[in-house]
Parts: sequence; C-alpha cells; structure tokens
Amino acid sequence: MPLTGPLGFRLKAQYGLAQLSERLGTAVLGTYLLFYYSQVLGMPPALAALGAGLAVIVDAITDPVIGSISDHWRSRHGRRHPFMYAGALCTGIPFYLLFAPPVTGDAALFVWMLVWVNLARIAMTLFYIPNVALGAELTEDYHERSSVVGYRTFFGLVGGLGSLMLGFGLFFSPTPEHEHGQLNAAAYPPFALLVGAVVTAATLWSARGTRHVVEFLPQPPARERDSVWTIVVRVFTDLWSAMQSQSFRVLFCGLLALSAAMGIEAALSIHVLTFFWELEQADVLMLAPTYVLGAVVGVLLAPALVRLVSRKRMLQAGILAWSMFLVIPVVLRLAGWFPENGDPLLLPALMAFRIVQGTSAIQCDVAFGAMMADSLDEHELATGNRQEGMFFAASSIAYKAPFGIGSFVGGVALNLIDWPTGPHIRTAADIDPGTIVQLGLLVGPGIGVAALISLWCFTWYRLTRDRHARILEELANRRLAVGDSA
Repeated sequence: MPLTGPLGFRLKAQYGLAQLSERLGTAVLGTYLLFYYSQVLGMPPALAALGAGLAVIVDAITDPVIGSISDHWRSRHGRRHPFMYAGALCTGIPFYLLFAPPVTGDAALFVWMLVWVNLARIAMTLFYIPNVALGAELTEDYHERSSVVGYRTFFGLVGGLGSLMLGFGLFFSPTPEHEHGQLNAAAYPPFALLVGAVVTAATLWSARGTRHVVEFLPQPPARERDSVWTIVVRVFTDLWSAMQSQSFRVLFCGLLALSAAMGIEAALSIHVLTFFWELEQADVLMLAPTYVLGAVVGVLLAPALVRLVSRKRMLQAGILAWSMFLVIPVVLRLAGWFPENGDPLLLPALMAFRIVQGTSAIQCDVAFGAMMADSLDEHELATGNRQEGMFFAASSIAYKAPFGIGSFVGGVALNLIDWPTGPHIRTAADIDPGTIVQLGLLVGPGIGVAALISLWCFTWYRLTRDRHARILEELANRRLAVGDSA
C-alpha cells in the first residue's frame, strides 16, 4: 500500500533528485549533441540529426521493456530500486565517450555517435522509468501527489539548468582561437566527464534515500522465473492494456505534440543563443538561471492553483504561456520590434520572458504528472492491475521520441536553409543574415504550431477531480474486500 499521510520534505526531495539526473542527461543530449557533431566537428547537420533520431527507435523498445519488467520484478529491494542502481552505474562511460570520439570522418563519427548515444539513453532509461513509476506508488492523496510531482519537476528544471551552467560556467570560456567557447572541441570531453559523474551521483543518492519505503510498496505475486518469450509477450500485452485507457491515450498524444515543440527548441537552442541573439558567455550564465527562478515561483504557486482550477485547465494554461513567451521574442525580433543584439535592454527582456516560461513549465509538469498518476488509478479500477512502469514508460516514449525527432527535424531544416558548419564559422558575422532569419522562423512560429496541437489534444481529457475521488473510494472498498476474504 502507498504511504499514508504527508510524505515529508526529505523523502520528496530525495525522490525528486533522480529527476535532476534524467533532465541533466536529456538536456545535454538534446541541447549539445547536434551542435557538437555538426557545428563543432563539421558533420552534415542532417547526418548528425539522423544519428540522434535513430536513438528514438531504441527508446521505443527499451522504455516499455524496462517498464514492464520492473512492474513484475520481485526482490527484497522492491520493484524499482534494482534498476535505478543499475542505470546509475552504467551512465557515466557512455556520456564521456559520446563527446570524446577518437575517430574522424563523417561515416566513422556517425557510427560512434549512434553507438554511444544509444547506450547512454538505455542507461538513463534503467533509472528513469522505475523512478518515475515509484513516484506514483508513494501516495494516492490528490494534493500530496501533486506535491510529489512538483518536487520532481523542480529538480528536473535544475538539471536542465545545469546543462547550461556547467557548460558555459566551467568549460565554454572564450579563447583566442574561439570567441565562443562552445565551438571549442577540446572543451567537450571534460564537460561530458563531469556530467556523467553528476548524473551517477545524484541517481545513487536518490535510490539510497528512498530505499526505506520499499517495505510499504506493492510487490507482484511470486511466480516461477519467466522465459524471454514470456517477457516479450507480456511487454506487448501490458502496452496494449495501457493504450485501452482513453485518459492515457489523450495524455500520450498531447505529450507527443508538446515534446515535439520542446525537441526542436532544445536541438537549436545553442544555435539561437550563439548566432541569433549573439549572447556572450556571461550573458548565457545570467539568462539560464532565470528559467529556474520562474520555476521556483511556479512551485510556490502550484499548490494554490491545483486547488483553484482543474489539472486540465492548469496544464493547458501552462502550455499556452510557455509557448507564447518562447515564440514572442523571436517574432518581435523578426518584425523589428525587439531590442537589437548588443542593446543593453536585450538581456533583461529575454530574462523576463524566461522567468514566465519557467513558471509556466512547472504548471505543465505538475499537472501532467498528477494526471498521469490519476489515470493509473482509473486503469487499476477497470482492469485490476497496477502498471506504473508501463504507463510511465509509454509516456517517456512520448516525451523522448519527439526530442529525437526534434533533433532530426532541426538538423534537416538546417540543411535545407544551407546552414554553414565547421571551424571557420566563429560568429554570426560569418553567416548570411537571411540564413539567420530563417533560423528564427524555425524556432518561432514552428514551435507555436506544435504547442497548439498539444492544447487541442488535451481538450479530450475527461478525468475530473470528483471522478478520481470516486475511483479512489471504489479501489479502497475493493482492497478492503480482498483483505477480508484473505
């Protein structure tokens, strides 16, 4: 049974810490991978994007497999923790080698990238899917569940911030050869080594800090060891069962569209900061924390908002605000109504927009995570099965697949606009102004369209607060009846 009563700050913080690992790793791959292999190493953007996009296929296989296996895993360490430990211990080496290729040439770099990005993603899946499923098991309380998701979301935003702060704060300093330090190939191996170490340490700490709750969490029934074929069949059976839930299908499709917008923005963010806004290292270091500052505001607002409005409205409002405050500065610049590069007002204006984005992102993540956990309760009432691992594995596919697709689309789009790459590209002055305008169109109106599709998808979500309360009551009566009969 889930824990009863308030979970306490320490437990929620230790649980959420694993999300810092996942978001830091995902942000590094989503933000730097395309830029490093294309802009720094000189691979054609479409080829580098293809490598990132193909990793989605592996995610589509490993995520539901790990989710299903952890749902049915039985051990004295519980269902989730063995996988979290395994993922933490396997993450560091792939991260380092991915950004320290010993090979040259487009074909060799492509193969190297493809191998190590997939191994890094598999290792991250091992700890991320069981960890996010663990969060749904901790409590069934409506408001406490939102609080758990809020902690997880906050640490995730800190992890996303860490990808920029660690990079630009410690490694991407300007040199005489590289005015923009992010174009210096020698800076990436030590950066990746530190990222791998932080991801590993944070996950191990989170797993150790939450191990005491294992005795209170559900265990699957004891049975004989499964064959490989049995596991494969069960994965597809569990995935099919999850897709029968109308609430889950809506959440899956809405997240797919929203993540597509996020994926394109992440894949092209370093290009935009470097060449569209022409920000210096110090500017990026000042801009990056404003997103988390907004997130802190969002964490403070979320408990009140979840009591005032439905989770569905909270999610839709968050998506609308996040996308608008991402797109508006780009559109205003293209229209000539935004401070020019080098203007003292440019950075404060961008910071103000980023604060609102961070606040909005928290509302999206808190509402979505709680809605996903609620849909699990609905599914249990309908089927009698708890499938946290499979539900969150499927939602992870919806979250991660568009990041790969976003990298692919971004890379192909850079090819279509003839974006120049290689060591001779040092500043925006080395690029045709018309090409930079086309870059702005990719990250402005293009992202807005994907966000609108996401908003439309979430209009079909029908699981209300009252309906969820009735579901919990029926589940409690069912468990009581089972306990009495036993």
